[in-house]
Amino acid sequence: MSGDQASVLDLAVRLASLADLPPPRTVTRLNGGKNNRVFRVDDSAVLKLYHWDARDTRDRLRAEWRFLTYAWARGVRNIPQPLARDENVHAGLYTLLPGKPLVAGDVTPTHVTAALDFLLAVNIDPRDPTALDPGSEACFSLNEHIATIDRRVARLAGLDPEAPHRAAADALVRDKLAPAWDSVKAALLDGAQRLGIRSDERLQDADLCISPSDFGFHNALADGAQIGFIDFEYAGRDDPAKLVCDFFCQPEVPVPTCHMPEFAQRLIAGLGLDPSHEARCRLLLDAYRVKWTCIILNDFLPLGSARRTYADLARTEARYAFQLDRAARKLDEIALR
Repeated sequence: MSGDQASVLDLAVRLASLADLPPPRTVTRLNGGKNNRVFRVDDSAVLKLYHWDARDTRDRLRAEWRFLTYAWARGVRNIPQPLARDENVHAGLYTLLPGKPLVAGDVTPTHVTAALDFLLAVNIDPRDPTALDPGSEACFSLNEHIATIDRRVARLAGLDPEAPHRAAADALVRDKLAPAWDSVKAALLDGAQRLGIRSDERLQDADLCISPSDFGFHNALADGAQIGFIDFEYAGRDDPAKLVCDFFCQPEVPVPTCHMPEFAQRLIAGLGLDPSHEARCRLLLDAYRVKWTCIILNDFLPLGSARRTYADLARTEARYAFQLDRAARKLDEIALR
């Protein structure tokens, strides 16, 4: 056993003791964590070591722990159970969820229904969005959605000079992404005005939902007919329209947008909200295609590179080329409306 594994096992033993569990004997590094280090503990638990950086002070442990505690208290069981945590070292111990990851092309209408049922279960009455902190980049008005994407687009002016394919990424941002965002932003504001939605009007607490954030089948495990969900480090209270748009824009395991009208209608109805929230979903969809293009290009930012290095993902030319192509394809979805 390496020194690193030994220290991780010591941490797992300590957290297991806090949870009144027998001391574990083995830890095995798992693949897939993009921002964190994740270890299988024996055959029953998962230990997560969360990335922490002075330039990105989001408390991923706190967000995930509070979401899981909230959902578990409401009887949701297709999620990991939170067992123990150590805030000083940004580590959490959770039950191991059974199942295998889904891949692109696996998604069926049954899976989409399972995802919707999960969201409604998390938001079962009495729903109390204020019980959780705002989710990562939570937005409570159209102007806040716009400002968030403005910041992401502007951030891409400072790409890592050492990143492979940096010149091509610069060209994509300058020649396609920035002009697309200008056009989408203008259409969003025009559409809001036509629908009588003020861009500066903030949603009331009753209009918000408990959002897993970064929600999609890239964070799901299929166990026969059952679907479990994992990774809630960005979770919190948020605009339901943002939840819907993120779900249909995440690129890892895409969800066909043909499911979006029924998904949005059922979610909004299940939350007891008026149909104007469905209109917000439609208004914001292209804006979130731009935002997800920015997220895909995070690899080219110095901070994105630091998170990937922490998670031990190889910084290869092939990976950067793949992300560049994926970003271009995400932008192309705007023209396909």
